[in-house]
Amino acid sequence: QVQLVESGGGLVQPGGSLRLSCTAARGTLDDLTIGWFRQAPGKEREGFGCVSSSDGSTIYTNAVRGRVTISRNYGENTVYLQMNNLKPDDPAVYYCAAGPPLGLSFRANFYNYWGQGTQVTVSS
Repeated sequence: QVQLVESGGGLVQPGGSLRLSCTAARGTLDDLTIGWFRQAPGKEREGFGCVSSSDGSTIYTNAVRGRVTISRNYGENTVYLQMNNLKPDDPAVYYCAAGPPLGLSFRANFYNYWGQGTQVTVSS
């Protein structure tokens, strides 16, 4: 059983940056694929990036590619989401999720464990 905890959300100005963290309060992330999702009010949860368990390779959707970097620190049992040049359509609750080491996926049903989410707000 894995329990995920996100942190690092908050208020940032347009064009600003945030780094979110996903840690395991219980269990280890090292052998799991980690995905990042977001859900804005009235919209479906959207997967936009993930990192593999084996070599730290990543994939991103077009909506965030070039502005987002996912990295993992195996020793700290933590996965980071660095977001730069935040835009007015980025505000949402951001979630990390853990899934099996079977590749990379943006699909929510690939993942077995979810964090509680952290709010990101973009406003001047």
